[in-house]
Amino acid sequence: MVNQKGSEVLYVEDDELVRRAGVQSLQLAGFHATGFASAEAAQPAIGAEFAGVIVSDIRLPGASGLDLLAQCREHAPDVPVILVTGHGDISMAVQAMRDGAYDFIEKPFATERLTETVRRALERRTLVLENLALRRELAGQNPVAPRIIGRSPAIEQIRRLIANIAPTDASVLINGDTGAGKELVARSLHELSPRRDKPFVAVNCGALPEQMFESEMFGYEPGAFTGAAKRRIGRLEHASGGTLFLDEIESMPLALQVKLLRVLQEGVLERLGSNQPVRVDCRVVAAAKGDMSDHVAAGTFRSDLLYRLNVVTITLPSLAERREDIVPLFEHFLLDAAVRYQRPAPLLTERERMSLAQRDWPGNVRELRNAADRYVLGIPDDAPGAPAGSGGDGDAQRSLRERVEQFERALIADALQDAGGAVALAADRLQLAKATLYEKIRRYGLVVRGDGERGV
Repeated sequence: MVNQKGSEVLYVEDDELVRRAGVQSLQLAGFHATGFASAEAAQPAIGAEFAGVIVSDIRLPGASGLDLLAQCREHAPDVPVILVTGHGDISMAVQAMRDGAYDFIEKPFATERLTETVRRALERRTLVLENLALRRELAGQNPVAPRIIGRSPAIEQIRRLIANIAPTDASVLINGDTGAGKELVARSLHELSPRRDKPFVAVNCGALPEQMFESEMFGYEPGAFTGAAKRRIGRLEHASGGTLFLDEIESMPLALQVKLLRVLQEGVLERLGSNQPVRVDCRVVAAAKGDMSDHVAAGTFRSDLLYRLNVVTITLPSLAERREDIVPLFEHFLLDAAVRYQRPAPLLTERERMSLAQRDWPGNVRELRNAADRYVLGIPDDAPGAPAGSGGDGDAQRSLRERVEQFERALIADALQDAGGAVALAADRLQLAKATLYEKIRRYGLVVRGDGERGV
């Protein structure tokens, strides 16, 4: 949802009484509305970074609303323009939508029609600006810089703890369920430390076969074993100067735990087949599922190594324990997926938001990200509460009409994309009359851009 307070609307209307009434209606609805008597007067306030929307009558003295639309298409192409039309201007307004107008409102109109159209346009504008910001971030020098998203007290506390200990070399143990974001925290510790320009080496202890574990971690010299034709630098040595992230540390073989403890205590290792000590200097961040004291009690994990690893312990809550973070996270993943897949980022309905927040998400953040990817790709999700689902409890709460409209909207969006924004071609492929397709484009909030792209 768009935060209406502070959301800017430029209302262009030459009739002073009509202009005042429109501006007042928007202000009463919570928008920051400013009236202009002409297109020329409004133009200085419009730029590519303008975060609001424009409502303009088509027929104006001097430059018309269509002229204003053309100016916006040239200088601020993503700013939504809503045109107000008389009865005789409907065909002109439909053509304007083809030229990039967001929507049109026919006079006389109800106040609710105006405020609802403006609200949807502002939501679209907010999403476009967030998408642009994310694209800039992904195109920056450090596109994988970690972002810990959330506003829950538990996440706020974790962010403060990371900021406090990241500049140090203290060993950290991260506890959390599968998919809770343990590697993200580890990367955050690395990126915020003086070691950020050195390697971040991640090792999944549960994925390495035990017979390969020692050679992978410590490296080997030529001839150390059959097949060892040349020297190999191990993960520990490669991480020297940087950070070694040991995921699923509870899976590390007991015999290797002794060797790792020695490296951590003395700062030296020996490659397989060599007696020459190699000095290493890496910060170790480990991650585990469950209570490590249970593994110590079972004799599968050394207590002295645990004490060495958990100088600082960070415990990550599950999504079920921080439900207020679910929707912001999902919306962030939607934008990220839209950038990666070059697809439009859809807006969530209130029902979808509620469904997301109520779902358990046993796979936590990883499951949530996958659901966002499927949603952007238009792939049905049968999991309960999934916003893009074609089945499950979440879909059971949605009417047949909502499901059909969502499916139809996705088909039209894909047809427009395949047709490069050519509405006539898309209409032909969908076997629809052009006028019908234009009406559906308007109803579903699709924007057809003249350069062949389209936003959703």
